[in-house]
Amino acid sequence: MDAFLSKLESMLSASGRRVSSYTTSSAIAGDSALAILRVNGRKLLCVGASSENALLPAFQGEVVVGDGGVVKCCPLTHENAVALRASVPWTAPVSLRHRRTTIGCGDRLGVATPGHIRAVREYDAAPVLAQQSIRELTLTGRTYENVVDDVTFLVLQEGYTDGYGADGDHLKTLVDIDTAVDAGMAMITLDLTEKMNAAAEKWGEAQVCEAFEALGERVCSRIMDTYADQVFDVCGEVVTIDALEAKRCAVMYLRAMDFSREAYDLLKKRRGDAFDLEISIDETEAPTLPAHHLFIIRELLYRDIIVSSLAPRFIGEFQKAIDYIGDLAEFERQFRVHCAISHAHGEYKISIHSGSDKFSAYPIIGKHTNLRVHVKTAGTSWLEAVRAIAAADPDLYRRMHAMAFEVLPEALKLYHITPDLGRIPVLETVSDADLPGLMDQDDARQLVHVTYGGLLADEKISSAFFARLDADEEVYYDFLVKHFVHHLEELGLNPKSD
Repeated sequence: MDAFLSKLESMLSASGRRVSSYTTSSAIAGDSALAILRVNGRKLLCVGASSENALLPAFQGEVVVGDGGVVKCCPLTHENAVALRASVPWTAPVSLRHRRTTIGCGDRLGVATPGHIRAVREYDAAPVLAQQSIRELTLTGRTYENVVDDVTFLVLQEGYTDGYGADGDHLKTLVDIDTAVDAGMAMITLDLTEKMNAAAEKWGEAQVCEAFEALGERVCSRIMDTYADQVFDVCGEVVTIDALEAKRCAVMYLRAMDFSREAYDLLKKRRGDAFDLEISIDETEAPTLPAHHLFIIRELLYRDIIVSSLAPRFIGEFQKAIDYIGDLAEFERQFRVHCAISHAHGEYKISIHSGSDKFSAYPIIGKHTNLRVHVKTAGTSWLEAVRAIAAADPDLYRRMHAMAFEVLPEALKLYHITPDLGRIPVLETVSDADLPGLMDQDDARQLVHVTYGGLLADEKISSAFFARLDADEEVYYDFLVKHFVHHLEELGLNPKSD
């Protein structure tokens, strides 16, 4: 901390308050200095200046007058987050369209950002620190404003000036996009599940042809001229689309492509060019064939839609919280073609959804994307929080573990996982010292991963959980750093040179 911020801490201490600082937290805006401090055990945004008149006026809080200056102690409210982003621009989300490797660091709790930053800042990668889906918001009782605000303050806490993203994840309506953009989200993941006709993937020829002809003569003529019986050379890989598959793709995707244009126009209107649009077609039962991927990206380009990333549904299973399930050789064969399509059509990033913990697949992903990739994680940070609880408060973990079984049936209505609950060790046989290791056991990981909503809805568990994480935040950060560094290194990223 510079001399003035040290003085800020001294002034608060002199007023009888218990003060501790984060040595990385420091910013200057106008004639004021800003930092996140703990004051009487509570995190506050502290704004200091030589006089009250010199303080930035937008912040709301208690003014403390000291020897040689004043400090305004501001609670971490939405109004103060808005003022902070306006006063210190690097605390606001930005587009990461031109960053080569991006990591989605979903944080269901609003407290993981320092761990994410400490891991990612040592590598040539950019973090998407604020990332939530509507489903996650519903289960945690948060809003997009909460998500962006929490990250805003923690970015200041870590003094992270390299730029971060914010992703309104798996959004399906223009209304939801507007809500996310209002909160400051600079990235939108557009989930086309409800606009696609995924069922047509299994239709017979007659049904496909009937639906295709209903699209109109002009559309049918363009599709047949562009795709039917065509062989496409994409960076050395060959993708063939026969006439029936061209018709099938049109039936499956054209409505979704038109909706993508509506979403793109809305984002252009709201944010100019300062946004990232990801197209998600991964929430389907069948893998995305390379021919379908090629059709989709060419139709997006036909509509002048610039995407930052695209998420196909890959062969095999990308289940929550565990490694890749499937034939890695076949995954690599198909993944190589998906990457070639990307390279040949504007170098957008391939996006890996449910991407956490896929350690056996990471070397393949890093190799064929040449690290031009977006890896999306969410629940793995929640699991590291649970690991921290198991280490710091074994009794609380045991209560959470027991309740997870109770709320699992409800969670399985929302998440697809296939754990064998019988393989989870009986808790009475596990010592306190071995409890954190349960987060290395696949079945226990999946149990706890998907039951976060039910666990956090229990007021007693939730209050004890957050209080413990707050008291032992460095324990949690350390677990996060170790876990995310493992992700980055398995992808093939090397630490930055000094």
